[in-house]
Amino acid sequence: MSAVATLPLLAGKRILVTGAASGIGLGAAAAFARFGAQVFVSDLDPDALAEAWPHLPADRRAALNVIDEAQCNACVDQMVGVLGGIDGVFNSAGIADPVQPALDIDIDAWQRTIDVHLRGSFCVSRAAGRVMVAAGAGSIVLVSSVNGVNGIPRRHAYGPAKAAIAQLARTLTCEWAAKNVRVNAIAPTYINTPMTERLARDGKIDVNRLERRTPMGRIGEVEDVAFAAAYLLSDLSRYVTGVNLPV
Repeated sequence: MSAVATLPLLAGKRILVTGAASGIGLGAAAAFARFGAQVFVSDLDPDALAEAWPHLPADRRAALNVIDEAQCNACVDQMVGVLGGIDGVFNSAGIADPVQPALDIDIDAWQRTIDVHLRGSFCVSRAAGRVMVAAGAGSIVLVSSVNGVNGIPRRHAYGPAKAAIAQLARTLTCEWAAKNVRVNAIAPTYINTPMTERLARDGKIDVNRLERRTPMGRIGEVEDVAFAAAYLLSDLSRYVTGVNLPV
């Protein structure tokens, strides 16, 4: 563990993390807790969530399908009821897309990818935003991707959805910044997660090729994303909003 991981960067912050049973969401929530935050974790799979967070009180965990607006509202209500408020959100829930040529992709699979990433980010942000705008403070971090910045072949759902998430951060910023509610996005490159491992096993990405074309010579680690998100959730970034930060 690096020395920076023990700094009280988020001391006292009440932070909701979606997709917290695995991958970036799990690692980020753990990092936020080490930074002093009170984390509230959610995931589509409640069993995996309980297994990942056995020492967190059950009332600080919630089963959540991010495309269901009522569930998003209920999740935020539960968090506010337990922790007394919400200071930050890290929207990490996501799925891999089919990674297929445009002429072959199933439109329902395409739509599900769009819904989980874009609709999910909006529903969670709006549920939290209602509380934050009323309180006059808050920070929301959305997860975009380099696939939403550059043209990537065979990523016809994931890439456009991630590009739209960066734009969502900007549009929400235009409405909520005057209420001291900041909305930013981060755009990670390929990160060492179970999702990336599955894509590699299925032959849909070549990790060695990705590493060769990356200036640092490696794909990212979850902590690399978590640290960037922690900065945007902290008071160190109090005058930063509407950005899409590449990681």
